[in-house]
Amino acid sequence: MPLIPEEPQIHESAQGPRATPASGRTAPTPRPVPGPRPAAPSRPGRPGPLRPTPPAQRTPRDVAVKPGPPAPAAVAPSAPATPQVQLIPASAEGALDAAEEAVDLLLDSGRAPGDVLVITTGELHPWATHELSFGEAPYWAQHDAGDDVFYTGAAAVERAGARPVVVVAVNGGSATVAATALQLARARAAALLIVCGDPQQINAALSAGV
Repeated sequence: MPLIPEEPQIHESAQGPRATPASGRTAPTPRPVPGPRPAAPSRPGRPGPLRPTPPAQRTPRDVAVKPGPPAPAAVAPSAPATPQVQLIPASAEGALDAAEEAVDLLLDSGRAPGDVLVITTGELHPWATHELSFGEAPYWAQHDAGDDVFYTGAAAVERAGARPVVVVAVNGGSATVAATALQLARARAAALLIVCGDPQQINAALSAGV
C-alpha cells in the first residue's frame, strides 16, 4: 500500500506571536505631556503676587492739598445793610390808614405777620392802646413772641427789636420826634422801610431825599 506522506503538523508553539485582540487588551493610561503649568490660585493666608497699588485720588485740579494757616474768623460788617425805603404820601390824619393798607398788602403778598413792626409818631395805634391797658409786661411779651404784627409808638422804638419790615406812620408829633423815630426805624428794618406821611415833612425829618 503506498504511503501517504503525512502533512507536516504545525505546532501551536511554532506559530509566531499572535496578536491579542484589541478588545482583550487594556489601553495604557496616557501620561501628561510636560508643559507650562497654570499658576496656583492665591488662597487666604497664602501670599500671592503683589498687585500694583492704585494711584491715590487727587483733587479735581490735580494739586496736592497742603495744610495752610487757619482761616481768619469772619468779621461782622461794620454797619447793617441799608433797607429799601418806600414812601407812601399821606396826610398826618391819613397816615395811620395808609400804614394799615400797607400792612394788609404785605400780608396778602405772603409776608408773615411776625415780620412786620408798625411805628406811629403821633397817637398810638388802637391795638397798642388796648394791649397796654393790660400792662407793659404782657404787651412786650407779644413783641418778644414775634408771631404777629406789633404796633408801638415813637417813644418806645428803642425797646423794639429788628424785623424784616418796618412801617412808620407819621401821624403827628414834632419834627424832632419824627426824625428820631425814622432814624431808629431805619436801623431796625432788615429789608424794607415803608414811611407813610407828608413827603416834605419826611424829607425834612430825614435831612435827605427819601
